[in-house]
Amino acid sequence: MDTTDVGRAARSAGDHPALENAARLGYAVSGLLHLLIAWLGLQLALGTGTGSADQSGALQTLAGTAVGRVLLWVAVVGFLGLGLWQLVELLARGDASDRLKSGAKTVLYLLLSATSFAWARGTGRSSSSQSVDVTASLMKEPFGRVLVAVVGVVVVGVGGYHVVKGWRRRFLDDLVSHPGRVAEAAGRIGYVAKGIALIVVGVLFVVAARRDTARGSTGLDGALRTLLALPYGQVLVALVAVGFAAYAVYSFARARHAKV
Repeated sequence: MDTTDVGRAARSAGDHPALENAARLGYAVSGLLHLLIAWLGLQLALGTGTGSADQSGALQTLAGTAVGRVLLWVAVVGFLGLGLWQLVELLARGDASDRLKSGAKTVLYLLLSATSFAWARGTGRSSSSQSVDVTASLMKEPFGRVLVAVVGVVVVGVGGYHVVKGWRRRFLDDLVSHPGRVAEAAGRIGYVAKGIALIVVGVLFVVAARRDTARGSTGLDGALRTLLALPYGQVLVALVAVGFAAYAVYSFARARHAKV
């Protein structure tokens, strides 16, 4: 089977209603997680938060209730569907940059599915501790500090991409139809807020590399706590939380209007 046959088979699989519906479910689940992260971030800004204001904190919140544990299994299916759909896109596309983005998203969504599965089984771990562990492992390798710094620069780049994508409304290119003015505004705010948060996460990786310590690379929760320590930090974290809530609104709209 040559590459043309693989691409044709991938496009055929991508058009299957079951995979399309699973991918749309994944976008809806992403909206739910971002909404929970927004709530945890707002609690952090108000000084009432006790958990991690990140993905693991959101999943832990779901794991704490009977309904939430059911939703975790829904998240496993939804993120798995998104991961497989992105894999199909990876195999079907010919453009190198599109294949690179699809490949990165494939890994991301499959990891989210696996993480949701771990929390559904009661074996989930904090994202912050995982980030520190990965950073510590990288630093043990030859040129480890350089690798960590490169990771930080890449994350900063991804964050910048999110800001530009949101500000210029490029996320509308991911949709088959316009989601409405409210969803468009929410998408713009949400992408910019996520981008800013990712830029701070990336900077923390670079700082960890410079200081030769993994303790500072604590992911989104660490980024929000870094913002919290700045002048007007509570306001900054609250604004980012509102941005994540806006991204959740866009994600729910994307579940209906996405190109799948």
